[in-house]
Amino acid sequence: MKVVGLMSGTSVDGIDAVLVRFGGGSRRPRWQILNSVAHPYPGPLRERLLAAGQGEPMPAGEFLDLAEAVTEAQAAAVDACDPAGQAELVGCHGQTIWHRPPTESHRGASWQLLQGPLLAELVGRRVVYDFRAADLALGGEGAPLVPAADAALVGPTGGWRALLNLGGIANLTLLPPAGGPDRARAISGWDCGPANTLVDLAVHRFSRGRLGFDAEGAWAARGRVEEERIAAWLREPYFTAPPPKSTGRERFGTADLDRRIEDLRTRRPETDEADVLATLTAFSAAVVAQDLQRQPRPVELLVAGGGTRNRFLMAELRRRCRGIRVRPLAELGIADQQREALAFALLAWWQQRRHPGSVPEVTGARRATVLGVCASPCRDRTTGPVRPQ
Repeated sequence: MKVVGLMSGTSVDGIDAVLVRFGGGSRRPRWQILNSVAHPYPGPLRERLLAAGQGEPMPAGEFLDLAEAVTEAQAAAVDACDPAGQAELVGCHGQTIWHRPPTESHRGASWQLLQGPLLAELVGRRVVYDFRAADLALGGEGAPLVPAADAALVGPTGGWRALLNLGGIANLTLLPPAGGPDRARAISGWDCGPANTLVDLAVHRFSRGRLGFDAEGAWAARGRVEEERIAAWLREPYFTAPPPKSTGRERFGTADLDRRIEDLRTRRPETDEADVLATLTAFSAAVVAQDLQRQPRPVELLVAGGGTRNRFLMAELRRRCRGIRVRPLAELGIADQQREALAFALLAWWQQRRHPGSVPEVTGARRATVLGVCASPCRDRTTGPVRPQ
């Protein structure tokens, strides 16, 4: 079966789309990426999504307009990735606006902006969406959901293998080795903390809106890393808490950036913008390195996501993860911007096969379950998909 997978992450820079063919068994399928595109959000839409993700007040009607605009952008990404209409199925994560993991006082909840039935109409194919809800209903975090796909698509090696996504948030998957006493251990995965969220927000602020990210980490490379502040930040409750755990822009957003900049400049008034960026970038690497020290030590770390293009971030990651081979996931045939879109294509394929897509050891749910809701287009026998008048 051919499936289009769509993913737009915490960085809110656009939609990654892949067209992939799946076959064989569900547990370890055969797969081939046939095409992939990166479909950027229009600037005004991105700004509105960032504002919504920061919790800025917005009328209900504007949220409806925003959901429709996101859905239309997702449909455009499908058309760009699969112009010939080869895929029978689309797996779409939608755009996360707010994520609230469960606590002792309330259930977990997560809001992915999308109009699933509308997307099915626009693309004329079945769409699987709302992937987090079933896991949340079972007491899980609803995230991360990619580790199960990592285990199926990448698989084990001779020792523990870690996969890292450097998107807006840094998240890890840890796969047990193919042999030896640990081979029967469960896979694990969690959100480490910020990867690009704080850095991108700082760059946007310091450049007065001219820049959205630090190209190749060049700005940060001119600054001084405040190791003492990083060491203090790593002792904060989120970073010391064990998995399962998940997070997003609601925790590591504008308010968190303000707090960290104030902390840096209070301790060292001469701290300039390059110093702030250097410290925030190194902090993103440090949260990953600290998490890996607490787990079975992997022999290699496969890295994907937009952060791989930040040379300063990658250098910091290698420096702080000494003894671990750090290399791009692209060397295994999955490019930086393909990994998560590929995962949601697989989750959609699994949903059709009624194969569980969640991992209780990752999310903390009571049991594994099939993920996602399927919407089908309303077809007229002679005219095909019904379009709005």
